[in-house]
Amino acid sequence: MPIPESPVPGGPAAGLLALHRDGELAARYGLAQQLVSQLPPAELPRAGRLLARLDPAELLERHPGLTAVTVAVTGHGTPTGLVPALTAELARAGLVLRAQVSDFDSYVFDLSDPGSELYRSDPRLVLCLLDAAVVVDELPTPWDVTDLERVLEEKVRLIAGLAGHYAGTGTGTLVLNTLPLPATLPARLLDHLSRARLGRLWRQANARLLELAETHASVVVLDLDPLLAEGLPAEDTRLRAYTRTNLSPELLARYAREVGHLARHLTGRTRKCLVLDLDGTVWGGILGDDGPEGIEVGDGYRGEAFQAFQRSVKQLASQGVLLAAVSKNDPGPVAEALREHPGMVLREEDFVRVVANWRPKHENLRELARALNIGLDSLVFVDDSPYERELVRRELPEVAVVEVDGEPALHVERLLADGWFDVTRLTGEDRARPALYRQELDRQDFLDSFESLEGFLRELRVTVHLAPATDAEVARLSQITLRTNQFNLTTRRLQPADVTALRADPDAHVLAIRAADRFGDNGLVGAVFTRREGTALLIDNFLLSCRVFSRGIEQACLSAVLRAARASGAEEVVGEYRESPKNGKVRDFYPRHGFETAGQDGPATAFRHDLREIPAAPEHVSLIEPQEGILK
Repeated sequence: MPIPESPVPGGPAAGLLALHRDGELAARYGLAQQLVSQLPPAELPRAGRLLARLDPAELLERHPGLTAVTVAVTGHGTPTGLVPALTAELARAGLVLRAQVSDFDSYVFDLSDPGSELYRSDPRLVLCLLDAAVVVDELPTPWDVTDLERVLEEKVRLIAGLAGHYAGTGTGTLVLNTLPLPATLPARLLDHLSRARLGRLWRQANARLLELAETHASVVVLDLDPLLAEGLPAEDTRLRAYTRTNLSPELLARYAREVGHLARHLTGRTRKCLVLDLDGTVWGGILGDDGPEGIEVGDGYRGEAFQAFQRSVKQLASQGVLLAAVSKNDPGPVAEALREHPGMVLREEDFVRVVANWRPKHENLRELARALNIGLDSLVFVDDSPYERELVRRELPEVAVVEVDGEPALHVERLLADGWFDVTRLTGEDRARPALYRQELDRQDFLDSFESLEGFLRELRVTVHLAPATDAEVARLSQITLRTNQFNLTTRRLQPADVTALRADPDAHVLAIRAADRFGDNGLVGAVFTRREGTALLIDNFLLSCRVFSRGIEQACLSAVLRAARASGAEEVVGEYRESPKNGKVRDFYPRHGFETAGQDGPATAFRHDLREIPAAPEHVSLIEPQEGILK
C-alpha cells in the first residue's frame, strides 16, 4: 500500500527553506508551523533562526487566528542564544514567540524591580536561566568547600526571595531551573571527601530550588538533571569564555523544548486522549495472523520492551490521560488478548474505548473524538505503520502523530518526547477523568435508548451545585481556564495565583460549578467569574467542561447568576463573548438567554441583560445554592 505523499517535496527542512528563499514564510506561516513540527531536534535550531527573523506583529496581522506568547528571558549569563530554539519550539506548539530578552546578568534587577522592562512587557512566561556561574563567579581564590557552602546558601536565599517577590507582584509564570554541576568544579578539589561534600551541598541547593514550585503556584522549576542524563553537555567552554553563554546550545535547545510544552499547556493546548494502534505498537506481531497466544508481550527482549511501553502508558492513564485503541482487527480477538493474555499490562478496563474494525483509521479517530465530545486537537495517535501515520497527518492535521517503528525499546522515549499531556499541577479531577469519560459513554448509550432528548434529560436526573469557590478548588478552577476551549466565553487563561487574587477581591466573585447525575459525580465541571462595577454585574468569563454540554447546566447557572444579581441590587448584567478558533458553538449563548448586544470591540462583543425577565432554570435540573447566596 503506497504511503500518502508529503504535501511538500523534499521533506519538511527543504520545504521550510524554500518558503524562506521565496519570501513566503510570513504569508504561509501555517504551513511553516506544520513543517517545523515534523523536523527532528537536530534541525530545529536552523529553523528557529529563520522564523526568529519574522516580525510577530506582522504575523498576527496576516493571520488573526494565531496566538502569540510574550516570553521574557533573563538570567545570569547571556540569554540571547535561547531565542532561536524557543522560536522553533513555540512554532511546533502552534504559537508565535514575542520575546523580551534582557542583558547579561540582569536577573536580579529584572525580577526585583516592578518598573523593569521585564515587568512592563507583561509576559505570560518569565524564563530565568540559572547556571553554575551564579555560584562559581562568587567563589574566592583559592576556595574550599566551606566557601562553596556559604555562596550556595546566599544564592539560594536570593533566588527564593526573587521568586517570592515575582509571585506576589508579577502576572506570568516564572520558570527557574536547577543548577547544572560542571565536571571542572569538583575536579579542582584534590581529595574525594571534599568532592563528595561538594556534591551533597550542590544537590541540597538544587532540592531547595525545586521546593520553590511547592511554595508558589506561579513558579515552575525545571530539573536539568534528567536532560543532562540524555548525554547533553552542560556548557560549551569557548562560548562560556567568549560570549558568557553559560549553558551549552544543546542544553538550551532541550530546555526550550520543555518551555514549549509549558507554553502549550498555558495556552490551552494540552492534549487529552492517547490513541494507540495495537499490532506492532502495544504488542509485537499481527494478532490476526499469530492469534492471541502468538503475539509478543512479556516474554523475551522484545516482549519485555512492549510490556515496558504498556507500563508507561498505564502510568499516563493513572494521571488523567484518556486511553483509547484504534486497530485494524476483528473485535473478538482484540478483546480476548486484552482480557486473557498473561503478559498484558493494559486491560480492557484501562481504555475508555477500544475500536477494532477494518475502516480507515482517520474515520475511526474522527468518530472517537465525537463520541468523547473532545476536539481532534485533543488526540495523540501512536502507530508503527508509516502509511497510517501519513494518512492521519493528511486527513486530520489537528491530530498529533507519534512515530514508532519496529524497535519497541524506543517506544517509551518517543511517546514521552513531546510532553503532550504535561500540566503544571495535577488535581483530583485529573486522576478521575478516565472514569468520568467512561461514565459519559454510558450516558451516550443511555441517550440512544430514548426517542427524544427531553426524555433522556428528564431521566438523567442532573443535579448542579453552584457556590463560591473554596481554597481547595483553586487549582482545578485554574486548570479549567487553561484546558477548556469550546465552552469558554472569553478564553482568558488564569493561573492559580490569578484565581486566588480574584477570590480575595471584594468586588469579584469566583463561582464553582459541580454536577452529578444518575451515572455518578462529574466533579467540578465549570466556573463563572463575575465582578461588580457600580450598578452592573459583569460576567468576566463563563466556562463549562465539554463533558457536560447540552444538559441544561449552563442555563441553570446563568439563571442563578441573574437572579442573584437582581437580589443584590444590580440593575444590569453584562457579559462578554470573545471569539476564538474553538468557541464558535457558544457565540449565541448570551442572546439565547435574553441578552441584547451592547457593543463590539474587535473580537469581543458585549451583551447586556436588564434583569426584567429572567429565564427559569430547566425543569430537569436540580440546582443547589448556598443558603447565604452565591454573590455574598
